[in-house]
Amino acid sequence: MNVMENKWSDVDTVFLNSLLPAEEDHSYVLEANQEAELPQIDVSPLQGKLLHLLAKIKGAKHILEIGTLGGYSTIWLAKALPASGKLYTLEAHPYFAEVARSNIATAGLEDKAEVVVGNANDTLPELYNEQKNVFDFIFLDADKQSYPEYLKWAIKLAAPGAVIVADNVVREGEVANAQSTDERVQGVQQFLKLLSTEPRIEATAVQTVGSKGYDGFVLGYVK
Repeated sequence: MNVMENKWSDVDTVFLNSLLPAEEDHSYVLEANQEAELPQIDVSPLQGKLLHLLAKIKGAKHILEIGTLGGYSTIWLAKALPASGKLYTLEAHPYFAEVARSNIATAGLEDKAEVVVGNANDTLPELYNEQKNVFDFIFLDADKQSYPEYLKWAIKLAAPGAVIVADNVVREGEVANAQSTDERVQGVQQFLKLLSTEPRIEATAVQTVGSKGYDGFVLGYVK
């Protein structure tokens, strides 16, 4: 870590201590993910709480998440649902899905959060046949090279007034590099181009720093 990254982490610690009591940060999920040797790429606790609050502010009843990993963000989002709410989370990796299901069960959310296993480009059409135009909150946090395709499906699946949040859109600033050969960066760049020409969505982006480094979110509203 460089000096600035240390400072970002220190500020995150202040915010955590002030705004997120340890008993509410779902740290047991991060610990379980680490024990299961999953990639340490979950959203941070503060980012998880942000997703939770955005879903609550929206009054979300039907949530779609593309990219589950070990279910940390899934649990934050599912906790924002009312008693009758439902969340579907899509995960390509069967082992990650198994870990996520265990974490979701530990959180007591089996009835609210369903893990759908398979490549999202295969499972999204199936979900569309069953759940079209019902999702009022959609979180994209999977392979970045597929973000353009995920956006197209998100629009099809979204209810009017839905909120769409996409994670990891800054890529340590590489999103501004027009010559990037990184497929993940190129995927985000194409995703942004699609957003710029999509009349059905109003969107903005927020750059973030903290314990997860330098990155950011896109936030969209489906008209």
